[in-house]
Amino acid sequence: MLRMPNYLLKLTRVLQSHKLRALFILMFLSFAYLTLYWRITEDYYSSGFYSLPVGFSCAHYVPFFLPNGSGPLPSRGNVFFVETSERTNPGYLFSCSVESAARTHPGSRVVVLMKGLAKEKASLPKHWVFSLLRCFPNVEIQPLHLPELFSGTPLAKWYLWPLRHWEPYFLPVLSDACRIVLMWKFGGIYLDTDFIVLKNLQNLTNALGIQNEDELNGAFLSFKPKHKFMELCMKDFVKNYNSLIWGHQGPHLLTRVFKKWCSIRTIQSMSCKGVTALPPEAVYPIPWQDWRKLFQAVSALELHKLLKNTYAVHIWNKLSHRTRLEIPSQALLAQLYSQFCPATYAKMKQD
Repeated sequence: MLRMPNYLLKLTRVLQSHKLRALFILMFLSFAYLTLYWRITEDYYSSGFYSLPVGFSCAHYVPFFLPNGSGPLPSRGNVFFVETSERTNPGYLFSCSVESAARTHPGSRVVVLMKGLAKEKASLPKHWVFSLLRCFPNVEIQPLHLPELFSGTPLAKWYLWPLRHWEPYFLPVLSDACRIVLMWKFGGIYLDTDFIVLKNLQNLTNALGIQNEDELNGAFLSFKPKHKFMELCMKDFVKNYNSLIWGHQGPHLLTRVFKKWCSIRTIQSMSCKGVTALPPEAVYPIPWQDWRKLFQAVSALELHKLLKNTYAVHIWNKLSHRTRLEIPSQALLAQLYSQFCPATYAKMKQD
């Protein structure tokens, strides 16, 4: 029969006679290990290790070419994305949203406004998403300066209230505010960072989408600058402000204003006084209640049929972000990544 070595016997006796001290030491070592692990992990994701390969070539990962012709392309309006949190380490869906918009709008400036980019910073953080998006000549990533954005609008005083940041839904409400001000000031197209764009959206002027029965959504907006509808939205934002109800400043606001604009009681696909409410299949082909369908396998024929009349697909990231996506797979979302943001998809496969 094997006997325990003497040094192990001595260690056992010591631990038995100093149980509390041993427990404290074990807890301290565990804490130190976890701290070191998370620091290494954080460094890994924010450093060059979590970047594109050393031999990275834009031509290889991003086969993106401007149409033939001399000189820059004529501008057809801006496509805006906004990040209102301090986050500067975006993920795959963010990358795919911007990439798909850049590919489908080669004649437009795709402007990504990020609150986390301090004004004094001369360069972007070292992160693979920024390296990848820099390959697209029409993508611009800029700091989001909120007081400057809201100046000259009814929302200027609203934003400067000292206790505003303590409201329960401040970040989504801030995002709702940014999009309607951007549309009023500059016009163009606004998209949430959880869209995958399938087709050029420039022909959808003064338009927004129906997300489900009797409700509009502002995840996609397309308006000419200084449009009266957006002006009414800004006024309603301040006049009927309620920070305690989810969606009150977003989908509910747009629905309220559109019903008044058209003098209707129920939202339906229609054009009214120059503003169009697009049917759900245009930009919300997957209702938010059915977001799990994004992770279910579909055939190429089913995908074509589903997206036949679709310009962009909203991924409902608030609901879906914790769901595992197999890459590669026949899941609907995986196929969207593969077809409409192939550079991001290549990075996903690499990781």
